[in-house]
Amino acid sequence: MNLPHGGKLINRELSGKEKEEAKKKAKSLPVLTLAPFEESDLEMIATGALSPLEGFMGEKDFKLVLEKMRLSPLTHPSPLRGEGGGEGLVWSLPVVKSLSAEEREALKGKKEALLQNEKGEGLALLEIQEIYAHDKKKHAEKAYGTLEESHPGVARIFKMGDFLAAGKISLFERPRHTDFTEYRKDPAETRKIFESRGWKTVVAFQTRNPIHRAHEYIQKCALEMVDGLMIHPLVGETKGDDVPGVVRMRCYEVLIENYYQKDRVLLSVFPAAMRYAGPREAIFHALVRKNYGCTHFIVGRDHAGVARPDGKGFYGPFDAQKIFDNFKPEEIGVTPLFFENAFFCKACGTMVTEKICGHNSTDRVVFSGSKVREMLRKGEIPPPEFTRPEVAKVLIEAYRNPSPHPLPLGERERVRGENP
Repeated sequence: MNLPHGGKLINRELSGKEKEEAKKKAKSLPVLTLAPFEESDLEMIATGALSPLEGFMGEKDFKLVLEKMRLSPLTHPSPLRGEGGGEGLVWSLPVVKSLSAEEREALKGKKEALLQNEKGEGLALLEIQEIYAHDKKKHAEKAYGTLEESHPGVARIFKMGDFLAAGKISLFERPRHTDFTEYRKDPAETRKIFESRGWKTVVAFQTRNPIHRAHEYIQKCALEMVDGLMIHPLVGETKGDDVPGVVRMRCYEVLIENYYQKDRVLLSVFPAAMRYAGPREAIFHALVRKNYGCTHFIVGRDHAGVARPDGKGFYGPFDAQKIFDNFKPEEIGVTPLFFENAFFCKACGTMVTEKICGHNSTDRVVFSGSKVREMLRKGEIPPPEFTRPEVAKVLIEAYRNPSPHPLPLGERERVRGENP
């Protein structure tokens, strides 16, 4: 099993006497409210999912991550430092706490603050080590490669405050989750599960959509190479037209129940918010799954991508695979498994990719997003070349009873076989 990124699984969650003392102290501290994606980051820092981070990034790490996709070598040296690298650990996306100008004023002369969520629930203490200006333009341009506000990640950045607060966090109260409780496993827990099952090699699959036949195909190809598969759907904040988590989870459950060797699969939710950062997020997703104990990570077509209003992607279809060439394998510590676009070929009679199928594109089974949506609304099960009937039934039911969220199908991610 892999060591965590940086060699140690971070734990910033208080217990016992320390927890009670932190709760008392919190009552006298200035209050900072976390946006939903910051709340997700807080939880992941505390549980070690974002190891080696112990809190929100300071200015030096913020700039190095944006410029070089690395942390400071002084605090987080690369494992290759002895070979003349002198670089910091690989890290591809900033993890920061936003501040308004008013909040910055309220923190003057303060050494600690209480972090609460939007419901007003106190969660953690922030040891204020630094407050610095938030260069939003640079943040967006470097992290996402664009300043277009049609990109959900860029839009999120421009809504953030003009300052950032850095420092270690101490969690005294976990965010309250009433959904997927049996599937919420911290990195320490997944590591114990892998060990108990005797899995020395584990491949992770990141997803924010129901798994269709193309995804099932690449997962099972990966399972031929390793001991176990962790299907790790993201259940933090996503953009409004993504499929609701409760629907996705039901799809995963019926798929595993009917089509997988269950003792070789672990279904566990990933509490992160979706960043839609394409290549950089592929690195981020791989490193975080390393902390959960995985040794391999699936990177498919257009990983963590998002489309412009005209339907064209912000990133190239295989940019998320090419970015791994910028680092030595030892620096990432997870073996990426790259897959081409998968599809059903009528001539082959099975799921394939362009690497192994030489038939004409006319032999490929392709369904438009509008066609699939129309079928689901009518209660018609899409052909088995697209999705398993059990999964289709879950989606049909969601279409018939869309409350509390509508359920549009994302053509880019799920119809053309792209990896979300």
